[in-house]
Amino acid sequence: MIGVDDMKEAMLYEKLADGRVRCGVCPHRCVIAEGKRGICAVRENRGGTLYALNYGKAIAVAIDPIEKKPLNHFLPGTTAYSFATIGCNLRCLWCQNWAISQASKPDRPIYGEDISPEEHVRRALTACCPSIAYTYTEPIIFVEYALDTMKLAREAGLKNIWKTAGYATKETLDAIIPYLDAVNVDLKGTDNEVYKEYCGGTAQPVLDTIKYLHAAGVHLEIATLVVPGVNDRIDQLERMARFIAEEVGKEVPWHVNRFFPGWKMMDTASTSMETLETAAALGKKFGLLHVHIGNV
Repeated sequence: MIGVDDMKEAMLYEKLADGRVRCGVCPHRCVIAEGKRGICAVRENRGGTLYALNYGKAIAVAIDPIEKKPLNHFLPGTTAYSFATIGCNLRCLWCQNWAISQASKPDRPIYGEDISPEEHVRRALTACCPSIAYTYTEPIIFVEYALDTMKLAREAGLKNIWKTAGYATKETLDAIIPYLDAVNVDLKGTDNEVYKEYCGGTAQPVLDTIKYLHAAGVHLEIATLVVPGVNDRIDQLERMARFIAEEVGKEVPWHVNRFFPGWKMMDTASTSMETLETAAALGKKFGLLHVHIGNV
Protein backbone atom coordinates (compact mmCIF):
# COMPACT_ATOMS: atom_id res chain seq x y z
CA MET A 1 0.00 0.00 0.00
CA ILE A 2 1.21 3.49 -0.86
CA GLY A 3 2.03 5.54 2.23
CA VAL A 4 0.06 8.71 2.88
CA ASP A 5 3.20 10.81 2.47
CA ASP A 6 3.21 9.84 -1.22
CA MET A 7 -0.49 10.55 -1.79
CA LYS A 8 -2.45 13.60 -2.88
CA GLU A 9 -5.00 14.99 -0.47
CA ALA A 10 -8.35 15.45 -2.18
CA MET A 11 -10.02 18.78 -2.83
CA LEU A 12 -13.42 19.86 -1.64
CA TYR A 13 -14.21 17.66 1.33
CA GLU A 14 -15.16 18.20 4.94
CA LYS A 15 -14.21 16.27 8.04
CA LEU A 16 -17.06 14.83 10.07
CA ALA A 17 -17.40 13.08 13.42
CA ASP A 18 -15.98 9.62 14.06
CA GLY A 19 -13.26 10.03 11.42
CA ARG A 20 -15.70 10.18 8.53
CA VAL A 21 -15.43 12.66 5.65
CA ARG A 22 -17.91 14.06 3.14
CA CYS A 23 -16.64 14.49 -0.43
CA GLY A 24 -17.90 17.56 -2.27
CA VAL A 25 -16.60 16.95 -5.78
CA CYS A 26 -19.80 15.49 -7.22
CA PRO A 27 -23.51 15.46 -6.31
CA HIS A 28 -23.26 12.06 -4.63
CA ARG A 29 -21.53 13.90 -1.77
CA CYS A 30 -20.39 10.55 -0.40
CA VAL A 31 -19.96 10.24 3.37
CA ILE A 32 -16.93 7.98 3.63
CA ALA A 33 -15.88 6.04 6.72
CA GLU A 34 -12.26 5.39 7.70
CA GLY A 35 -10.61 3.00 5.24
CA LYS A 36 -13.47 3.23 2.75
CA ARG A 37 -13.90 4.82 -0.68
CA GLY A 38 -16.63 6.83 -2.36
CA ILE A 39 -18.86 5.68 -5.21
CA CYS A 40 -16.13 6.49 -7.75
CA ALA A 41 -13.76 4.19 -5.81
CA VAL A 42 -10.76 6.45 -6.40
CA ARG A 43 -11.16 8.68 -3.32
CA GLU A 44 -10.34 7.04 0.01
CA ASN A 45 -10.54 8.08 3.65
CA ARG A 46 -7.33 7.32 5.47
CA GLY A 47 -7.13 8.51 9.03
CA GLY A 48 -9.83 11.14 8.55
CA THR A 49 -8.14 12.61 5.46
CA LEU A 50 -9.57 12.07 1.98
CA TYR A 51 -7.01 11.14 -0.66
CA ALA A 52 -7.19 11.07 -4.46
CA LEU A 53 -5.74 7.63 -5.15
CA ASN A 54 -5.60 8.20 -8.91
CA TYR A 55 -3.48 11.36 -8.80
CA GLY A 56 -0.61 11.17 -11.28
CA LYS A 57 -1.66 7.76 -12.64
CA ALA A 58 -2.60 8.05 -16.30
CA ILE A 59 -4.44 5.03 -17.67
CA ALA A 60 -4.83 6.38 -21.20
CA VAL A 61 -2.76 8.89 -23.17
CA ALA A 62 -3.22 9.71 -26.86
CA ILE A 63 -3.25 12.47 -29.43
CA ASP A 64 -6.70 12.81 -30.97
CA PRO A 65 -8.38 15.02 -33.54
CA ILE A 66 -10.29 17.58 -31.50
CA GLU A 67 -13.45 16.57 -33.34
CA LYS A 68 -13.26 13.22 -31.53
CA LYS A 69 -14.14 14.85 -28.18
CA PRO A 70 -16.42 15.89 -29.98
CA LEU A 71 -15.73 19.60 -30.45
CA ASN A 72 -16.49 20.86 -33.94
CA HIS A 73 -16.42 24.58 -33.22
CA PHE A 74 -13.30 25.02 -31.08
CA LEU A 75 -9.84 24.91 -32.68
CA PRO A 76 -11.23 22.86 -35.61
CA GLY A 77 -8.74 20.77 -37.53
CA THR A 78 -6.27 20.59 -34.63
CA THR A 79 -5.17 17.75 -32.39
CA ALA A 80 -5.61 17.50 -28.63
CA TYR A 81 -3.17 15.80 -26.28
CA SER A 82 -5.57 13.65 -24.27
CA PHE A 83 -5.35 11.68 -21.04
CA ALA A 84 -7.37 10.07 -18.26
CA THR A 85 -7.12 8.09 -15.04
CA ILE A 86 -9.31 5.15 -14.11
CA GLY A 87 -12.61 5.81 -12.37
CA CYS A 88 -16.02 7.41 -12.84
CA ASN A 89 -18.80 8.65 -10.57
CA LEU A 90 -21.47 7.15 -12.86
CA ARG A 91 -21.99 3.63 -14.25
CA CYS A 92 -23.69 4.06 -17.61
CA LEU A 93 -24.55 0.57 -18.77
CA TRP A 94 -23.48 1.29 -22.37
CA CYS A 95 -20.10 2.81 -21.49
CA GLN A 96 -17.64 2.32 -24.33
CA ASN A 97 -14.69 2.85 -21.96
CA TRP A 98 -16.01 0.71 -19.10
CA ALA A 99 -12.76 -1.26 -18.83
CA ILE A 100 -11.07 1.85 -17.45
CA SER A 101 -13.98 3.95 -16.17
CA GLN A 102 -15.17 1.14 -13.90
CA ALA A 103 -11.78 -0.41 -13.17
CA SER A 104 -11.55 0.92 -9.61
CA LYS A 105 -14.87 -0.60 -8.51
CA PRO A 106 -15.31 -2.05 -6.00
CA ASP A 107 -12.14 -1.02 -4.16
CA ARG A 108 -9.76 -2.48 -6.70
CA PRO A 109 -6.11 -1.44 -7.04
CA ILE A 110 -5.56 1.92 -8.69
CA TYR A 111 -3.14 1.57 -11.56
CA GLY A 112 -1.75 3.66 -14.39
CA GLU A 113 1.47 5.12 -15.71
CA ASP A 114 3.12 7.64 -13.41
CA ILE A 115 3.03 10.89 -15.38
CA SER A 116 3.32 14.26 -13.69
CA PRO A 117 1.31 17.33 -14.73
CA GLU A 118 4.58 18.88 -15.90
CA GLU A 119 5.26 15.88 -18.15
CA HIS A 120 1.79 16.06 -19.71
CA VAL A 121 2.38 19.69 -20.64
CA ARG A 122 5.84 18.91 -22.00
CA ARG A 123 4.44 16.09 -24.16
CA ALA A 124 1.65 18.27 -25.49
CA LEU A 125 4.08 21.00 -26.48
CA THR A 126 6.48 18.51 -28.05
CA ALA A 127 3.62 17.07 -30.13
CA CYS A 128 2.62 20.61 -31.21
CA CYS A 129 -0.88 20.14 -29.80
CA PRO A 130 -2.55 23.46 -28.98
CA SER A 131 -4.73 21.89 -26.31
CA ILE A 132 -4.90 19.26 -23.59
CA ALA A 133 -8.10 17.23 -23.21
CA TYR A 134 -9.15 15.60 -19.96
CA THR A 135 -11.30 12.81 -21.30
CA TYR A 136 -11.99 9.07 -21.82
CA THR A 137 -13.27 8.43 -18.25
CA GLU A 138 -14.45 11.33 -16.06
CA PRO A 139 -12.23 14.30 -15.21
CA ILE A 140 -14.48 15.24 -12.30
CA ILE A 141 -13.05 12.34 -10.30
CA PHE A 142 -9.44 13.16 -11.22
CA VAL A 143 -9.99 16.87 -10.70
CA GLU A 144 -6.87 17.36 -8.55
CA TYR A 145 -4.65 15.88 -11.26
CA ALA A 146 -6.53 17.70 -14.01
CA LEU A 147 -6.46 21.06 -12.26
CA ASP A 148 -2.73 20.96 -11.55
CA THR A 149 -2.16 20.14 -15.22
CA MET A 150 -4.59 22.82 -16.39
CA LYS A 151 -2.78 25.54 -14.46
CA LEU A 152 0.55 24.59 -16.03
CA ALA A 153 -1.03 24.26 -19.46
CA ARG A 154 -2.49 27.75 -19.19
CA GLU A 155 0.95 29.13 -18.27
CA ALA A 156 2.40 27.38 -21.33
CA GLY A 157 -0.20 28.89 -23.66
CA LEU A 158 -2.20 25.70 -24.14
CA LYS A 159 -5.99 25.45 -24.11
CA ASN A 160 -7.78 23.13 -21.67
CA ILE A 161 -10.70 20.93 -22.76
CA TRP A 162 -12.95 18.68 -20.71
CA LYS A 163 -15.11 15.82 -21.96
CA THR A 164 -17.47 15.10 -19.08
CA ALA A 165 -20.80 13.63 -18.06
CA GLY A 166 -21.32 16.85 -16.13
CA TYR A 167 -22.16 15.20 -12.79
CA ALA A 168 -20.33 17.85 -10.79
CA THR A 169 -20.97 20.22 -7.91
CA LYS A 170 -20.83 23.99 -8.22
CA GLU A 171 -17.71 23.93 -6.04
CA THR A 172 -15.89 21.75 -8.56
CA LEU A 173 -17.01 23.90 -11.47
CA ASP A 174 -15.87 27.07 -9.70
CA ALA A 175 -12.42 25.51 -9.22
CA ILE A 176 -11.92 24.60 -12.88
CA ILE A 177 -13.71 27.36 -14.78
CA PRO A 178 -10.85 29.89 -14.50
CA TYR A 179 -8.63 27.44 -16.43
CA LEU A 180 -11.22 25.75 -18.68
CA ASP A 181 -11.47 26.89 -22.30
CA ALA A 182 -13.90 24.40 -23.83
CA VAL A 183 -16.09 21.53 -22.72
CA ASN A 184 -18.30 18.86 -24.22
CA VAL A 185 -20.96 17.66 -21.79
CA ASP A 186 -22.92 14.45 -22.24
CA LEU A 187 -26.68 14.92 -22.03
CA LYS A 188 -28.44 11.58 -21.63
CA GLY A 189 -31.90 13.01 -20.93
CA THR A 190 -33.67 15.82 -19.13
CA ASP A 191 -35.20 13.83 -16.27
CA ASN A 192 -34.34 10.95 -13.99
CA GLU A 193 -35.89 8.32 -16.25
CA VAL A 194 -32.53 7.57 -17.87
CA TYR A 195 -30.07 8.69 -15.21
CA LYS A 196 -31.43 6.65 -12.30
CA GLU A 197 -32.05 3.40 -14.16
CA TYR A 198 -29.03 3.31 -16.44
CA CYS A 199 -26.35 5.59 -14.96
CA GLY A 200 -26.61 5.67 -11.18
CA GLY A 201 -27.25 9.40 -10.96
CA THR A 202 -29.89 12.09 -11.42
CA ALA A 203 -30.52 14.56 -14.23
CA GLN A 204 -30.77 17.94 -12.52
CA PRO A 205 -27.07 18.29 -11.60
CA VAL A 206 -26.15 17.71 -15.25
CA LEU A 207 -28.66 20.29 -16.48
CA ASP A 208 -27.32 22.72 -13.88
CA THR A 209 -23.72 22.06 -14.97
CA ILE A 210 -24.56 22.76 -18.60
CA LYS A 211 -26.26 26.06 -17.78
CA TYR A 212 -23.53 27.11 -15.33
CA LEU A 213 -20.68 26.48 -17.76
CA HIS A 214 -22.49 28.32 -20.53
CA ALA A 215 -23.20 31.30 -18.27
CA ALA A 216 -19.52 31.37 -17.28
CA GLY A 217 -18.51 31.85 -20.90
CA VAL A 218 -16.79 28.49 -21.40
CA HIS A 219 -17.08 27.26 -25.00
CA LEU A 220 -19.76 24.58 -24.71
CA GLU A 221 -20.88 21.74 -26.95
CA ILE A 222 -23.35 19.04 -25.92
CA ALA A 223 -23.39 15.38 -26.97
CA THR A 224 -26.18 12.85 -26.71
CA LEU A 225 -25.52 9.18 -27.32
CA VAL A 226 -28.88 8.05 -28.68
CA VAL A 227 -29.43 4.58 -27.24
CA PRO A 228 -32.30 2.45 -28.56
CA GLY A 229 -34.89 1.79 -25.88
CA VAL A 230 -33.24 4.22 -23.48
CA ASN A 231 -33.47 7.80 -24.77
CA ASP A 232 -34.55 7.54 -28.40
CA ARG A 233 -38.27 8.26 -28.06
CA ILE A 234 -39.52 11.36 -29.85
CA ASP A 235 -40.66 12.96 -26.59
CA GLN A 236 -37.25 12.40 -24.99
CA LEU A 237 -35.37 13.85 -27.94
CA GLU A 238 -37.75 16.80 -28.09
CA ARG A 239 -37.18 17.59 -24.40
CA MET A 240 -33.42 17.59 -24.88
CA ALA A 241 -33.60 19.82 -27.96
CA ARG A 242 -35.99 22.20 -26.20
CA PHE A 243 -33.76 22.37 -23.11
CA ILE A 244 -30.73 23.34 -25.18
CA ALA A 245 -32.64 25.88 -27.26
CA GLU A 246 -34.65 27.52 -24.48
CA GLU A 247 -32.48 27.16 -21.36
CA VAL A 248 -28.93 27.21 -22.73
CA GLY A 249 -28.65 28.78 -26.19
CA LYS A 250 -29.53 28.04 -29.79
CA GLU A 251 -25.91 28.66 -30.77
CA VAL A 252 -24.68 25.73 -28.64
CA PRO A 253 -23.78 22.76 -30.88
CA TRP A 254 -25.65 19.50 -30.27
CA HIS A 255 -24.00 16.23 -31.30
CA VAL A 256 -26.43 13.33 -31.69
CA ASN A 257 -24.27 10.23 -31.73
CA ARG A 258 -24.81 6.66 -32.74
CA PHE A 259 -24.74 3.96 -30.07
CA PHE A 260 -22.86 0.71 -30.65
CA PRO A 261 -23.29 -2.31 -28.36
CA GLY A 262 -21.03 -2.11 -25.31
CA TRP A 263 -20.45 -3.28 -21.74
CA LYS A 264 -23.81 -4.39 -20.26
CA MET A 265 -25.80 -3.56 -23.38
CA MET A 266 -24.18 -5.88 -25.87
CA ASP A 267 -27.57 -7.20 -26.96
CA THR A 268 -28.94 -3.77 -27.85
CA ALA A 269 -28.92 -2.89 -31.55
CA SER A 270 -26.98 0.08 -32.87
CA THR A 271 -28.89 3.31 -33.38
CA SER A 272 -30.54 3.53 -36.79
CA MET A 273 -29.70 6.38 -39.13
CA GLU A 274 -33.40 7.16 -39.27
CA THR A 275 -33.45 7.81 -35.51
CA LEU A 276 -30.35 10.01 -35.70
CA GLU A 277 -31.83 12.00 -38.56
CA THR A 278 -35.05 12.41 -36.58
CA ALA A 279 -33.06 13.73 -33.60
CA ALA A 280 -31.19 16.16 -35.83
CA ALA A 281 -34.43 17.36 -37.39
CA LEU A 282 -35.91 17.97 -33.95
CA GLY A 283 -32.87 20.02 -33.00
CA LYS A 284 -33.36 22.19 -36.06
CA LYS A 285 -37.11 22.40 -35.36
CA PHE A 286 -36.32 24.06 -32.03
CA GLY A 287 -33.92 26.45 -33.70
CA LEU A 288 -30.55 24.93 -32.87
CA LEU A 289 -27.98 26.36 -35.26
CA HIS A 290 -25.42 23.55 -35.15
CA VAL A 291 -26.61 19.94 -35.04
CA HIS A 292 -24.14 17.18 -35.88
CA ILE A 293 -24.74 13.47 -36.41
CA GLY A 294 -21.77 11.48 -35.13
CA ASN A 295 -20.31 7.97 -34.74
CA VAL A 296 -21.49 6.98 -38.21
